[in-house]
Amino acid sequence: MVEDVKIKQLFMIDGHKEELSELLIQVVEDGASIGFLPPLAYAEAAKYWEGVPTPGVILLVAAINDRIVGSVQLHLSMKQNGLHRAEIAKLMTHPHYRRQGIGRALMQAAEERAVKEGRSLLVLDTREGDDSNFLYASLGYIQAGRIPEYAKSANGELHATLFYFKRFDNAE
Repeated sequence: MVEDVKIKQLFMIDGHKEELSELLIQVVEDGASIGFLPPLAYAEAAKYWEGVPTPGVILLVAAINDRIVGSVQLHLSMKQNGLHRAEIAKLMTHPHYRRQGIGRALMQAAEERAVKEGRSLLVLDTREGDDSNFLYASLGYIQAGRIPEYAKSANGELHATLFYFKRFDNAE
């Protein structure tokens, strides 16, 4: 576990776009299934981050020595019938910092924030077979379903995605 990791919310990406873009490029190059395929150009990565955060999207980052090494997004449902739920999206840990508790710390921070926002249900999806499945299960997420051939990898292979949820009784 990295002891000096700090989790914080970014309200704007100004001053962080380069670091965030490099993080996105590195995790995509390493095979992460987060909506992009390698090779991911810097301009495309930077354009993506320009749209984050937005109202209803909370961006949390993990930093070590003021260097961003991971991120996660909490997408708050803004629909009248969904104000109790949120979606975890784009959990990323730089490949050089994996298996050190950063993803877990980001997830726990996102869960805490969801509860503060009055959310009692979190949902997420991830590619079947990824290590992230073990993380989500260890945090108490329950697999709700599987969709075959959901996401394409760089080699053209189609992969299933798994949907998970977690309930919180203590939402404020």
